[in-house]
Amino acid sequence: MMIKCILWLIPCLFVLNGLAQKANYKEAERFMRGKAEGLVGSTKVRPSYLKKSDKFWYSYQTGDGVRYYFVDPKAKLHRELFDREFMAGEISKHTHGPVNYKKLPVSGVTFKEDEKTMKFQVDTFRFEYNIYTNRLVKIDSARKKEDVKPSKPKGLVGTYSPDSTYIVYAKEHDLYMLSVKDSVETRLTTDGEIKYSYARFDTDTTKKKVDARVTWFDNSERFYVRRSDRRKIKTLFIVNNLSSRPQLQEYEYVMAGDQEVQQEELFLVDTTSKKMIKVPVEKWKDQTMRAFSPDKKVTSLYFMRKKRTCDEIDICRVDPETGEVKVLINEISKPYFNNEFYNLSILNEGKDIIWWSERTGHGHFYLYDGEGNLKNAITSGDWTAGKIIKIDTVGRTIYFNAYGQAKGQCPYYARVNKARLDGGKVEILSPEQATHEAYFSESGRYFVDNYSRADMEPRSVLRDNKGKVILELASPDLTRLYETGWKMPEAFTVKAADGATDLYGFMWKPFDFDSTLHYPIISYVYPGPQTEAIPLEFSVSAVYNVALAQVGFVVVTFGHRGGSPMRDKWYHTFGYNNLRDYPLADDKYGIEQLADRFNFIDKSKVGIFGHSGGGFMSTAALCTYPDFYTAAVSSAGNHDNNIYNQWWGETHHGVREVKSFEKKTVKDSVTGKDTTISVEKIKFETKIPTNIELARNLKGYLMLVTGDVDNNVHPANTLRMADALLRAGKNFDLVILPGQAHGFGGIQQAFYQRKMWYHFAKHLLGDYSSEQFREIDAFMRL
Repeated sequence: MMIKCILWLIPCLFVLNGLAQKANYKEAERFMRGKAEGLVGSTKVRPSYLKKSDKFWYSYQTGDGVRYYFVDPKAKLHRELFDREFMAGEISKHTHGPVNYKKLPVSGVTFKEDEKTMKFQVDTFRFEYNIYTNRLVKIDSARKKEDVKPSKPKGLVGTYSPDSTYIVYAKEHDLYMLSVKDSVETRLTTDGEIKYSYARFDTDTTKKKVDARVTWFDNSERFYVRRSDRRKIKTLFIVNNLSSRPQLQEYEYVMAGDQEVQQEELFLVDTTSKKMIKVPVEKWKDQTMRAFSPDKKVTSLYFMRKKRTCDEIDICRVDPETGEVKVLINEISKPYFNNEFYNLSILNEGKDIIWWSERTGHGHFYLYDGEGNLKNAITSGDWTAGKIIKIDTVGRTIYFNAYGQAKGQCPYYARVNKARLDGGKVEILSPEQATHEAYFSESGRYFVDNYSRADMEPRSVLRDNKGKVILELASPDLTRLYETGWKMPEAFTVKAADGATDLYGFMWKPFDFDSTLHYPIISYVYPGPQTEAIPLEFSVSAVYNVALAQVGFVVVTFGHRGGSPMRDKWYHTFGYNNLRDYPLADDKYGIEQLADRFNFIDKSKVGIFGHSGGGFMSTAALCTYPDFYTAAVSSAGNHDNNIYNQWWGETHHGVREVKSFEKKTVKDSVTGKDTTISVEKIKFETKIPTNIELARNLKGYLMLVTGDVDNNVHPANTLRMADALLRAGKNFDLVILPGQAHGFGGIQQAFYQRKMWYHFAKHLLGDYSSEQFREIDAFMRL
């Protein structure tokens, strides 16, 4: 009898244990993406600088409503622009309606040049307010007098020369120039056509005059014009099923390995001779090209071209009179150039060139003279210089973001730095370990510094250009957020699968966390290589992680080798030629370390999810390690990168240039006899491993999700994966979100979040209660 009782109690204990960890959907609902953000007002100061001034104003929302502030850095003054209750009363006198002083309905705030008078609008009324005398004056009614820019005279469409002597425009895809003085029109080209046009919009089908892709030189004697040849680019199709009649939408899309890609051309036009010079920009087959001039007043022309294999770049200068091209800088960077940070700045009318390079293994800035001779390294060291924020040409100083300068700390936080162009010591202006976002005044003497981390409250300060904090600015009101029980995530570090490389991440727990329980673990992933899923700033919802943790999971995200370009060249190029598999071992090994470190993690129940590249990675992980991962949710995944866009696949996996020679018979121009010559042919090939190839390995529980009008990662990626799973006899879930492109929004996004909760609750917690829900949020009525 005793044995029978014990045997009966065993399943009961399991049931009771399961009940203790049932999915907490109501708690998740409170913190779901799109809702939780409403618990917090402003978290950053976004300054509106007065014209040519260091002074600025900004608005900031807290639990006490919206306040407006005025800052004078030189006077170290930070105060409210006006008394809100007084302003509400004064406005009400003129509008004769109720005005909420905590949310004043002001818009279009600007300052007059006297830096004392603020102009703004309320409904249809315009006001001026002196911030020192507190005098409010109604100017007029917006209905009576509207600021409408005078339209150009009929027919004068196009781009005027700086001296207004000529107008250049396109008509039926060809280029025309009109003399304003005598209205004489000159047709400059005859070879324009749709998708090979001089017009700014190269698919225009009207016969009207339209803007052309022209840029005038400052002397008005010539201009340059760009033209792209897109005639052979192939197209993709999606169907808008929500239109009154399902509508087919066609768009151009270049895939990895396509033989027909966009070709760029550049022309110089002389207004006196009316002649066009085609600039010989061509060097590499299927190269990409970007033309630009160094100043607002265009006196010179430069362009940058990149090889299709993404590992060689030329910086070139064009002689504006002859069209002659001179290569100033040539650089090779194997296996590819970092798309996120590489930068070219041309200063002092071309006398100085700043170029960003990873030649030492870390990205840094280098100074060249106008002829392309290297003068000196502007920055150096075993850290990464990021994007330039501001350049002071007079003071010969650059301000920029930098990563990894503090050894032993997470290398992903952007600090504000400055460096002299001519070299010397680099100064860190914002030393706090956090992501810093800087807004400089025009003079460069001051900047607003907003900084935070995922586990640190946001802070906003005003600094001078030496990094000294001048003023504390408004700070967020997180009172309501903390009242809900919300908690910061916890930072951690694990090793990559090589046992040596540090990987950094964050962990979210249920807010009613009980250390005596065992929680399934879910990894939120994005493999890079242009970024990673790690949150670098304060966030209430952390995409979907906070809400998902409340269902009853430990949710983590951390980097993988081959991810962020913020670290070094070796790290972000780790996945080259291995675009599917490179992050998987690191994710698995990182989870194993966390499970060994923390007893509350149940490593027998592992989930993984992600969007786009993360959707690609989560499916690959589930099928590569089918005995480790239990469940995955993969949304908008590029499961077949061979049908994804060219830059992603060819840059990060690689493309091979294949040369061949073809015999061709031609007539000799001297003898008139036929002769045989060999013509070099070049094509490009790439073959990227796909998730489709792994479908037979699936053991766990997979939910595939896609929007039906995704014109970035085409729905075919998800449907091909589904087809492969069907053919392999696998069971899986497929969710199609109607009307959704690559990013989900509205009710569709809310539906997706809840379906994800249900999927992981069923397969990691064993809670199948959602199977009974007839409404997607039925748990709210339980």
